[in-house]
Amino acid sequence: MKVIKFGAVWCSGCLVMKPRWAEIESENTWLQTEMHDFDEDKEAVEKYGITDTLPAFVFLDKDGNEFLRMTGEVDKDKLVAIINENKER
Repeated sequence: MKVIKFGAVWCSGCLVMKPRWAEIESENTWLQTEMHDFDEDKEAVEKYGITDTLPAFVFLDKDGNEFLRMTGEVDKDKLVAIINENKER
């Protein structure tokens, strides 16, 4: 499983989520993540159809197929539950 994260320097929710994701990633070292800046990485923004509703998180299975998309501030417990439920995908 992989999570593609999108954010921007002007996004207050992104600032909230940054340390939350850092904790999740340090506790789940197997989890693959990628971070893209909304204003700087237009190729990834277009590829995944990201709007200016940020932060945005795209969850991919091991074949690279999207199975979940979330936006905004998400509780750490909710993210961890989703990650644990889908870790074999």
